[in-house]
Amino acid sequence: MTDSSHSQQLEFPTQAFINGEFVDAIDGRRFASINPATEALLAEVAQCDAADVELAVSAARAAFEQRVWAGLAPAERKAALLKFADAIEQQRDQLALLECLDMGKPLADALGYDAPATARCVRWNAEAIDKVYDEVAPVGDGALALVTREALGVVAAIVPWNFPSVMAAWKLAPALATGNSVILKPSEKSPLTALYLAKLWQQCELPAGVFNVLPGFGHEVGKALALHPDVDCLTFTGSTATGKQLMVYAGQSNLKRVFSECGGKSPNIVFADADLDKAAASAVGAIFYNQGEVCTAGSRLLVERSVHQALLDKMLAQLDGWQPGDPQSLATRMGAMVDKAQLERVLEYIESGKQQGAKLVCGGEAVQIDSKGYFLQPTIFDGVSPEMQVWQEEIFGPVLSVVCFDTADEAIALANDSVYGLAAGVWSSNVNTAIQCSRQLRAGTVFVNNWDGGDMTMPFGGFKQSGNGRDKSLHALEKYTELKSTWIELT
Repeated sequence: MTDSSHSQQLEFPTQAFINGEFVDAIDGRRFASINPATEALLAEVAQCDAADVELAVSAARAAFEQRVWAGLAPAERKAALLKFADAIEQQRDQLALLECLDMGKPLADALGYDAPATARCVRWNAEAIDKVYDEVAPVGDGALALVTREALGVVAAIVPWNFPSVMAAWKLAPALATGNSVILKPSEKSPLTALYLAKLWQQCELPAGVFNVLPGFGHEVGKALALHPDVDCLTFTGSTATGKQLMVYAGQSNLKRVFSECGGKSPNIVFADADLDKAAASAVGAIFYNQGEVCTAGSRLLVERSVHQALLDKMLAQLDGWQPGDPQSLATRMGAMVDKAQLERVLEYIESGKQQGAKLVCGGEAVQIDSKGYFLQPTIFDGVSPEMQVWQEEIFGPVLSVVCFDTADEAIALANDSVYGLAAGVWSSNVNTAIQCSRQLRAGTVFVNNWDGGDMTMPFGGFKQSGNGRDKSLHALEKYTELKSTWIELT
């Protein structure tokens, strides 16, 4: 699976998936899916719009009202979703290759994380759903008071391009487990694995209308879903600006609940007493993994002044292993940027860092492989000051900004000086320092002496303008249900 010939052997759907069938967009339009590593055309994909949204919402609503899925016992939905998870696991290689081809992700990462994590998420939510109990309120003898959870109805999930199958699973698995019908809108930059999941749903002979996939653009499909009066919930991962706009649309329509996981500019704090070898290796991975196209990327590195140069030297020594390469090679650790527009956006940030006086330590240049592709060198800025764009704004690329600090209070103040609050890291061998800092950091997830630790048991989401929802864990199941109180008077 390490050469391009495999891409020619892989068959995958390119039509929308509505009410159990693959169909063209109503107006017949299609858009190009491009391999960012080679700039070659992968496929022409159905370009849906508001008319297709109407069809999908109608099918999802009918499936919900007819109780073909919501009416099943939790154990029956569990069995169906476990079958779906098995199918995903069996097609691991195909899903991984699609992720690699569609958005430039290294194949080793797609095989090692994305594809298995997608199956694992579906399986975890399936296993959980028949173990979640409702409540009986503590009232007097004259009544029976029930507190129950019911499915919301139709859930629209809008997911990003950087982890297409995993982000889809984080949304659709808990939404489906709790009995909802789901309409998945993948990013137009990486729609192919979402459609492949639809193929597996169909092959598992799971109910029509319960899971639908609408490829297309945000201003057409996303907007129509957000404004649709028969969509009960919008779950979204993407930029903060888009998350804000989706909340506006929800307010303009039916006040549908909106759960969003938005941007991040995550601080990674390294104290002088940390294990510097481990911290350096982790800090490099925290920003260069997945080409830096990660919402939790450790893009702001705060280093205690006395170990600043030592840590930087240890990081620079590792960069030979992080140079961009052919994503289909299993030796590659950093692949291609998702498309030309994203590459150019990141290069503009690099130029702003230079112009505003940051010291470019390494990288900063676009490169090509065989004269093709949207690749970018791992880039580190030192001597950054807090007012610089590269420090304040989410770049979503392999660009690290480094500052020094002298005290823990200074580090916390620098770390929290952001509109975002998605993730943060603390490195120290002193347990008091680690715990005190983790408590003061305004972030949805704090990693202590690691970066990006966690599993399906831990909720994921942010503070401040990083969003208001939570993916993963039992807390995600709550988000896709309505809480009902039933007071029964006894005679």
